[in-house]
Amino acid sequence: MRIVEAFTSAWTRSFDYQGRSNRGDYWWFVLANFIVLLVLYPISKALYNVYSVATIVPGIPLAVRRLRDIGKPWPWILLGLIPIIGTIWLIVLFCQPSLSI
Repeated sequence: MRIVEAFTSAWTRSFDYQGRSNRGDYWWFVLANFIVLLVLYPISKALYNVYSVATIVPGIPLAVRRLRDIGKPWPWILLGLIPIIGTIWLIVLFCQPSLSI
């Protein structure tokens, strides 16, 4: 049931850039999106494309909250704009454990 909670939480907090999201919340949401995209692709390419673009709305705030959870400021999300190396570095950051405060 954890995957459903993480998926719905990310969508309900789509415009919430405050607070934190732990490692599990982030990766369960990524897995849920991957599964939804796998299901949508054979059904309808147009629906697949619309959903892919729509996941940007909860994806960016979730990534910002995840970065905040590991102690990094939000501009670190811009590393993803650097081809290959930036994306790999963001994945490494998203895999880091949460800071205990």
